[in-house]
Amino acid sequence: MAKLYFRYSAMNAGKSTALLQVAHNYEEQGQVVKLYTAAIDNRYGVGLITSRLGPQREVDTFDGGTNFLAAAPKVSCVLVDEAQFLSKEQVQQLHQVAQVRGVPVICYGLRSDFRGDPFPGSAYLLALADDIEEIKNICTCGKKATMNVRVDEAGRRIREGEQVSIGGNESYRQACGRCFYAQ
Repeated sequence: MAKLYFRYSAMNAGKSTALLQVAHNYEEQGQVVKLYTAAIDNRYGVGLITSRLGPQREVDTFDGGTNFLAAAPKVSCVLVDEAQFLSKEQVQQLHQVAQVRGVPVICYGLRSDFRGDPFPGSAYLLALADDIEEIKNICTCGKKATMNVRVDEAGRRIREGEQVSIGGNESYRQACGRCFYAQ
């Protein structure tokens, strides 16, 4: 039976690297995979899944208008990066792709934003995913990082602002709960 998987973590835990590895594993066995990333994520260019370790791949993008039921071709697996940007309806569609069409769907993303609030896509993935896995990362203090901290150009913490602000290591840090509240 196919499942909807949600693999989440704080920033910089290797989600994109893991996704690219899963795609490679399927393709090495002659299987066809469909990869998506959020159109809003332009850190390395639009339509690219890029690992901080170097590997990069051109993929399809999704935005608020993407219908995964209409877009899902005959494939062995659907992989979604930056899944926190999915809408409720899109998570429901991906759940249907897995449950009705029998195609495994693996989504990778953040669970919460820089304020500790859930992203809508992540909240619905936590509600509907058949399998939920945390990808581990560490805080600068050495404890397990579960939170994300937004910082300005000088490295000072930002506590207010829009939920979505695209950025990488220059804009975000991972933190454990204790350091998240202490900063």
